Amino acid sequence: MNDTDMDSKKKEAAAWFKSLRDQICASFEAIEDDHTGALADRDPGRFERKNWERTNQSDGAPGGGGQMSVMRGGRVFEKVGVNISTVFGTFSEEFAKNMPGAAEDPRFFATGISLVAHMNSPRVPAVHMNTRFIVTTKSWFGGGADLNAPLPDATDTADFHAALKDCCDRHGSDYYDRYKKWCDEYFFNVHRNKARGEGGIFYDQLATGDWAADFEFTKDVGRTFNTIYPALVRRRMGEDWTDEERETQLVYRGHYAEFNLAYDRGTTFGLKTGGNIEAILMSLPPMAKWP
Repeated sequence: MNDTDMDSKKKEAAAWFKSLRDQICASFEAIEDDHTGALADRDPGRFERKNWERTNQSDGAPGGGGQMSVMRGGRVFEKVGVNISTVFGTFSEEFAKNMPGAAEDPRFFATGISLVAHMNSPRVPAVHMNTRFIVTTKSWFGGGADLNAPLPDATDTADFHAALKDCCDRHGSDYYDRYKKWCDEYFFNVHRNKARGEGGIFYDQLATGDWAADFEFTKDVGRTFNTIYPALVRRRMGEDWTDEERETQLVYRGHYAEFNLAYDRGTTFGLKTGGNIEAILMSLPPMAKWP
């Protein structure tokens, strides 16, 4: 692949992640508008956008940046961030050893979308989704989506997984089984010997040799998420909840935060490449408890 082809692919991927961000933000703001249950006396939540720029750690040269879209204190969403970024530069010698294709040449490019939603109601599941395209001397896609319910509901979990399975089955007969297993193994709080949530799919280093097919799968993951998750929110957002359920939610959030700070690769990647600290830690809940 020549440089012109790769430049075109980088731009195409970055444009998709921006488009997906816009679609998801519109879906979530529509939920805020339509909500009539608890906290409906509030103004419907709206996303506020904030740009950030990155400079390369080695020489201070421009290194891309991104845009945060964050909604706080909504009717349904207590805190949700839908962030996009496109960054480039040079990995540190130590970090390059852990990235495919970077040991021989530490230059990199990365573009993607990252989303975490924390809900007012403990009956509405929290969620995480991200997809990305990374280039070193190699290139690949990665990402996934997983449900994080303080009060798991079997129907919600089954519907979430069914939607992801349908998505995977459209692209690879073994994708769902592989990526579900990967998600279960990855989103696991080792120190608590407990899964972070109800799972979903997780994939990385997807490079089958057919770039267009890999990109189409990555786009389908985003589209599928933006169909199934808003449906689950709308199903549960009108239900009443108790103080005890809220307490359960806050303790659960503490465990969620532990994973993101101790094990999450995205957090590590952002911190190791000089990313925006506010954007990197956007995934943390607005309130949490440790009993």
